[in-house]
Amino acid sequence: MFFRRRPKSPAELSDEELLLRYRQQGDVADLGTLYDRHLTEVFAICRRYLRPDEEAQDAVMQLFEQLVDKLRRHEVSNFPAWLHATVRNHCLLVLRARQRAGPAAGGALVVHFPDAAGMESAAHQHLVSNDADDDAHLTEERLQALEHALAELPDGQRRCLELFYLEKKCYADVAQLTGFDLKQVKSYLQNGKRNLKRYLESSPSSPASPDGFR
Repeated sequence: MFFRRRPKSPAELSDEELLLRYRQQGDVADLGTLYDRHLTEVFAICRRYLRPDEEAQDAVMQLFEQLVDKLRRHEVSNFPAWLHATVRNHCLLVLRARQRAGPAAGGALVVHFPDAAGMESAAHQHLVSNDADDDAHLTEERLQALEHALAELPDGQRRCLELFYLEKKCYADVAQLTGFDLKQVKSYLQNGKRNLKRYLESSPSSPASPDGFR
């Protein structure tokens, strides 16, 4: 007597298996399961670039709609890395579109870094340019410089800055959440701001100083 093996549920499949089955069968439920696995990271990346949260949430939905078509046509070998790059590029396109629209569409470009890689970091005034493509390229360079600067900070400094400036925690709350004493917290905040400013000023494509960390 032969028993037919039941198909695996989406939750039982690896990312690679879900991608393959989606390309073969086109079942959006498989793609939904795959996207849900990485949804927290996707939203964190969107919030890094886009505010308010409603704009980041809109980007999350737009990205899923794009994946429905992209992943049916393209073979992806490393989904987490590919998704990270796709999300980042989408957010940069949103910023570029806003920049081309001019001050009426939002004025200054504000960049936020709420996840483990960083924190709310900087804003720079919209620069008027006759060449929109060149202006957008400069914006992307600044964003990359900010990310690199934040990644260079020691863990203690980065975490204290994140809690104090982004999550609006007081000194005592930061100390409780990190395990540092108040003297350490104040030292990390002071040194973190100084190091971030120094790193940004050393990069020719970055803003001169991080807004919100004065």
